[in-house]
Amino acid sequence: MTEFTFKVLWLDNNVAIAVDHIIGDNTSPLTSYFFWPRNDAWEQLRSELDSKPWIAEVQKIDLLNKATEIINFWQEKGKNKSIAEVEEKFPDFIFTGSS
Repeated sequence: MTEFTFKVLWLDNNVAIAVDHIIGDNTSPLTSYFFWPRNDAWEQLRSELDSKPWIAEVQKIDLLNKATEIINFWQEKGKNKSIAEVEEKFPDFIFTGSS
C-alpha cells in the first residue's frame, strides 16, 4: 500500500498542511501547502486528493482524518505549543515553524 506523511508549517496565526508521498527512504511532494484558517485547508486537501484516482479511498479518508486532527489541535492548543511538543503528539509527521 502506498504510504504518505504530512509536512506541517506550525505558525502563530496559521497552520499549513501538505501531503508527501513516501518513496523508500525519501519523500516526494504530493500536494502544495494548504493554510488554515486563511483558507479551508481541509476542503482544499479533499479536492486535491479526489483528483488523484490512484490513491485508495481508505487512504484518502485516513489522510483527511489526520488533517482534521492537526487542524483541531492547532485551533485548541497549538498556538501555545512548541514545535517539540507538537512533534511529540504527531511523531509521524514533519514539522517546521516559528515556535
